[in-house]
Amino acid sequence: MYRVLVADAIKPEGLTPLLQASNIELVQKTVDECTEELQLMDAILVRSATKVTEDLMEKMPNLKIIARAGVGVDNIDVPAATKRGIVVVNAPDGNTISTAEHTFAMMAALMRHIPQAYASLKVQKEWKRNAFSGTELNGKTLGIVGMGRIGSEIAKRAKAFGMSVLVFDPFLTSERAKKMNVTALSLDDLIEKADIITVHTPLTKETRGLLNKARLLKAKKGVYLINCARGGIIDEDDLYELIVEGHVAGAALDVFVEEPAVHNKLLELDQVIATPHLGASTKEAQLNVASQVAQEVLLFLNGNPVSNSINLPAISKELFEKIQPFYHLVKQLGSIASQCMKEGIHEISVTYAGSTLDFDTSILTKSLLSGFFNSRIDIAVNEVNALLVAKERGITIGEKISQNTFGYANAISLTVKGDNRIFEIKGTYIENYGPRVVSLNGFNIDFNPEGNLLYIQHTDRPGVIGRVGKILGDHDVNIATMQVGRKQAGGEAIMILSFDKPLCDEVYKILNELDDTTFTYRISL
Repeated sequence: MYRVLVADAIKPEGLTPLLQASNIELVQKTVDECTEELQLMDAILVRSATKVTEDLMEKMPNLKIIARAGVGVDNIDVPAATKRGIVVVNAPDGNTISTAEHTFAMMAALMRHIPQAYASLKVQKEWKRNAFSGTELNGKTLGIVGMGRIGSEIAKRAKAFGMSVLVFDPFLTSERAKKMNVTALSLDDLIEKADIITVHTPLTKETRGLLNKARLLKAKKGVYLINCARGGIIDEDDLYELIVEGHVAGAALDVFVEEPAVHNKLLELDQVIATPHLGASTKEAQLNVASQVAQEVLLFLNGNPVSNSINLPAISKELFEKIQPFYHLVKQLGSIASQCMKEGIHEISVTYAGSTLDFDTSILTKSLLSGFFNSRIDIAVNEVNALLVAKERGITIGEKISQNTFGYANAISLTVKGDNRIFEIKGTYIENYGPRVVSLNGFNIDFNPEGNLLYIQHTDRPGVIGRVGKILGDHDVNIATMQVGRKQAGGEAIMILSFDKPLCDEVYKILNELDDTTFTYRISL
């Protein structure tokens, strides 16, 4: 018999899988109400109210799985759970349809001035038909920034409304775009051509302020913007300014940088319609997420695999200690490859050699994929759903073993094939020294895959390194470490620099424009 604590309010319909199981005892109480019973609980199911902290986990020695009935896991200390071998699951796609529908409802309401007309008639008791003349969606060009599950659902609905669909997603393959009957463009081209732009990306360092004044000034005058994804993807100050100036005709916002957003100045503008973060707030979505995680808890407690784990699958403490260094290394290798391959990907293959073969390498491959995908798509990718995510995107995954360790005790080699090029990286873990990258695109190199890095490929000529150093020095950027590599004198060469803080856009742009530089990539680990 397993005991499951439901610590937040969830309707019985969402708990049906657990209520019907003969080997599950369900306890519906808050954490404070069952202090003495905490040590007996095998699982805990929460929404957003209960904070599952390391301290709470210490009070629950039998805890095996934490389930979040929702998308995010901000209220759960995932590293602490992983350290204890506790699996954390959520429902990443439970609100896909509700968010897509809400986005479309906001789009229609924005174009037809429905909230303004409602307020005029219902509140002001006015009948002003001419004041709220709107614009049809039919025949308009919709630009979708981010083609994950939600973006894909919106594209389907836009087609049904007679709209042309342009998409920007640097990781969308041309083959998948063709299958979805959408036109893939660069972000700048999409902004220039779209009548309406909606964003559906995760909020990362790269996407924060993605739609700012500089970019939006390239858009048609009278463009409409929609954000039902994450607050901060559209720069709020710039948006306010562009609406006041008349360049942006209006905006529909469900999310904000700071919430509750009751004092946000954007709400003062008649051209802005807004809702209080309702994207996932439907009866169906709430029921879906509860049912999904209830089923996940039941599967896991009965010894079956789960499909939406945020962290490592439950493994023995001894195995976790052995695998942890390599687990961290492959995730970093995957992240580096992802940040340097900003294009559609067709194949990812990894080769293991040496002491990495002492245990099941499939765990490492899934960790590598989670590192590769997590900054690219709009859902959390983990070691359990990584292969499914790759399959959904038509990416072939290969895993090989080799006897060639390149002189190290162990070696992990990663090859990523994209639409236009191939990226290769090799790494190793050295006892008492840590993880190292020892080869990059055929160049021998040696650096620690951590922190803020800059990867520059250039022509091997005198003065190139000096010019890079001077530019950084002139802009008061301190180089923490620097590694260089080349294949032959006068040919192609690379340098890897690390900094104490991220390199700003201005300096990065200057370095990109240097003569003899083939390309540069900022990497954040």
